[in-house]
Amino acid sequence: MDDIAFFWSGWAPLLRIVVVGSLTYVSIIAILRLSGKRTLASMNAFDFVVTVALGSAYGRILTAKQVSLAEAITTFALLAVLQMMLSRLESKNWFHQLITAQPTLLFYRGRFMEKAMQEQRVRKDALLSAVRQNKLSSLEEVEAIVLETDGSVSVIQRSDRSDQSAYQPLVDRQFPEKR
Repeated sequence: MDDIAFFWSGWAPLLRIVVVGSLTYVSIIAILRLSGKRTLASMNAFDFVVTVALGSAYGRILTAKQVSLAEAITTFALLAVLQMMLSRLESKNWFHQLITAQPTLLFYRGRFMEKAMQEQRVRKDALLSAVRQNKLSSLEEVEAIVLETDGSVSVIQRSDRSDQSAYQPLVDRQFPEKR
């Protein structure tokens, strides 16, 4: 069994962390650049899993003497390839609907969608904060508030234009009787 070192175990382990950590860091950047912008875009569930896995693997690689640089780079390459495969599959409509949450209408024309807010665990004060962040002073200035698939909140300002193409499918889904 290895001896446990509490405060100091020599220069060799520190040198290993610096060398392997630096080379792995450069490899991660190269792999992420090769895998495309999608890997670093706003996160859905799969992006989150890859991010956590990358961080976990990097931490393990830095501290585990048994993990070689080749194994580390293979780990990151595998995660990047899996992410690229999933993003390609996600471009197919059926797969996208299967794995990606749909945007949710939380406020529409002066009315909070209480049921949708409860289902999405969003409070009114969070929506009011989003309105303020969009430099609006009143809900009368707001046409709609949407919880997007990545968890961000979009505030759509009222307009004289009648085109609602950006959010009309959400309204139709929320109010099927008005079709």
